[in-house]
Amino acid sequence: MHDHLRNSADLKARLASDEAFVAKLGAMAQVMIDALKAGKKILVAGNGGSAAQSDHFVAELVGRYERDRAPQKAMSLISDIATLTSLSNDFGYENVFAKQVEALGDEGDCMLGISTSGNSENVLRALVVAGKRGMKCLGLAGRDGGKMPEVCEEVLIVDSEKTPLIQEVHLSVLHMWADLIEKSL
Repeated sequence: MHDHLRNSADLKARLASDEAFVAKLGAMAQVMIDALKAGKKILVAGNGGSAAQSDHFVAELVGRYERDRAPQKAMSLISDIATLTSLSNDFGYENVFAKQVEALGDEGDCMLGISTSGNSENVLRALVVAGKRGMKCLGLAGRDGGKMPEVCEEVLIVDSEKTPLIQEVHLSVLHMWADLIEKSL
């Protein structure tokens, strides 16, 4: 237990002192802020723990993070079980998010892909489709970022090999983004 807590604190402390990481975190928040202020929406997708974080981030935007304010246009592509299962059955799980981006994504919207490895095929395909639709493509990844930098305009990479620690930082990043978005509105 103690080691996990120390490792988590050490990783967050290292990233907090990484000016490039902090600057990119702020720049990516600004992309989402600009889209929302322009009446656009944010689509978010991930698998496993990243799916739960997708839902969590969207809840912060549509509901609230810490302040009462107008709901923001955001949608988690993981939340509709009927759509997920029908698309998986008919088109394969690798296309489950891309099909939703085709249906729901508009030019100027943001697509945020979350993947601890940066290599989740269904997230990568959604980002490719989003890019073709003129959406802003953002990624939240771990390790070395995987293939995500190839399909995103900006990727925030948590440089760690440990999935639980990456996910802990991802949650902190999502909270910081929610806070920055909320303060800007």
